Amino acid sequence: MKPQKSIKHITSLFIGVLLIQGCNNYDPVSASECNKVVAHATKVLGDFASSYTEMITDCKKATDSERGCIMAATKKGQIAQCG
Repeated sequence: MKPQKSIKHITSLFIGVLLIQGCNNYDPVSASECNKVVAHATKVLGDFASSYTEMITDCKKATDSERGCIMAATKKGQIAQCG
């Protein structure tokens, strides 16, 4: 491989990694906000939502970033990727 091509590939890979990491950083949401997180998740998930009690328990076990991910989600598939 030519040096110029290698540099382009390495640069592209580096930018790709930065974009992926940038998409995985969410504003942290504390466990004290679980009522809001569950309300939002229930709205997004609709009929697919678990029971309120189960969702509150799961919310309290989640990390601040995972709760932030759920709050940022607008589609079911996005919530599925938060864990």
